Amino acid sequence: MVLVVVGPIHWYLWKRLVKDTTTTRRGRRIGTAAIIALAVALLAAFIVPRVIGAKASWIIPLVGYMWLAVLFYLLVILLVLEIPRLIANRTWARRPARVAVDEAGLATSEPAPAPVGAVRTALAEPGLPGAAAQPAAGSTEPAGPTSDDGASDGPDAGPVGGSSTGAPRQGTGPVDPSRRLLLARSAAIFAGLTATGITGYGVKTALGDPVLKRVQIPLAKLPRSLDGYKIALVSDIHLGPLTGVEHSRRIVRSINGMNADLIAVVGDLVDGSVAELADEAAPLRELSSRDGAYFVTGNHEYFSGAEEWLVEVDRLGMRPLQNERLEIRGLTLAGVNDLSGGDLGEGGPDFGKALDGRDPAKPVVLLAHQPIQAFEAAKHGVDLQLSGHTHGGQMVPFNLLAGLQQPVISGLGEVDGTQVYVTNGAGFWGPPVRVGAPPDITLIELRSEA
Repeated sequence: MVLVVVGPIHWYLWKRLVKDTTTTRRGRRIGTAAIIALAVALLAAFIVPRVIGAKASWIIPLVGYMWLAVLFYLLVILLVLEIPRLIANRTWARRPARVAVDEAGLATSEPAPAPVGAVRTALAEPGLPGAAAQPAAGSTEPAGPTSDDGASDGPDAGPVGGSSTGAPRQGTGPVDPSRRLLLARSAAIFAGLTATGITGYGVKTALGDPVLKRVQIPLAKLPRSLDGYKIALVSDIHLGPLTGVEHSRRIVRSINGMNADLIAVVGDLVDGSVAELADEAAPLRELSSRDGAYFVTGNHEYFSGAEEWLVEVDRLGMRPLQNERLEIRGLTLAGVNDLSGGDLGEGGPDFGKALDGRDPAKPVVLLAHQPIQAFEAAKHGVDLQLSGHTHGGQMVPFNLLAGLQQPVISGLGEVDGTQVYVTNGAGFWGPPVRVGAPPDITLIELRSEA
């Protein structure tokens, strides 16, 4: 992680924000120390909570994760600014030197700044409106005007540049260092203010009330008696050191206000152990619907002690569906474990166990944490899969990267004939920041096509 991600990114930010913008040793040392400290805080946010516990170390994740959000947008903005930076530098470097031609046909230019330590003097030569160069010490003959390439033009030399017409000669020079510094500082200030502003907006969005969505999804096999059946879908609550019990209460109030027939919680409920987060999870006991609440594991349950949480979830009144199904009013509701369970040797998804031998005349609604599980679900004839996991990308443009792994990022899609609905989730992972993907809870109304 240090070599592939944290190290190179922080080196790039140091170069653009510190090296290119400072002119004193003291300023560069302070900036370098700040970049190193933030990189260490970011790594500590991932490591320390696993060593001393999530609740005991909330300040460390807060600093590290907030820097992660700012870093992400600094990186995106600075990379975008590389194009105008390159254009500006090349434009300045190609500006021609201003060359004037005197009445005698000899060129005199507005010279570039002399090299450090060099002293240039000019002596006016009688009879000529132009200026002649001062002879070198010990020379018996005056030197002629000096051309741009450093050669001396003697008395018999023709017009400068070999032009008999006296036209100005074009030349290029290096970019003025003061211009480079101005450009670097302007880019750094713009990127810093923009990244901070975006992050501040994202914090307000992430910590606010979830957006309540309503979507109608037709199912060909749904009986008319279940037309309008309502499922409250929530995922990625992510109870943890940065949320608090009010986060749980807000979600419970929102779900109960939907008057759903059934509640589906599709994974990533927690980021920590039962011992640490039991109090924050306690309000979930108040979830209320006609046909109950159901739960399937997400990848973060396996990072937080899945077996303990499955017991705790059941104690809170939510029924875990571990590769199993049940019949509800003519509807087959199934649930499978998350893929991480198999990766960690704790029991992964088993679609055959959950779906084989069911009544094919009844529609199947499958609860599965990751949208990518729909490829396997489609092979078993699932009508509708309800998922989370993606957070809708959480911070745009990260949704573009998430789309490289998952077939559906947010909302309703289709995978090999199976409809897939993906919620943004009601919480956040890592930075308490959401940009372009507000937290949501969705009320799904199943519609009969008969």
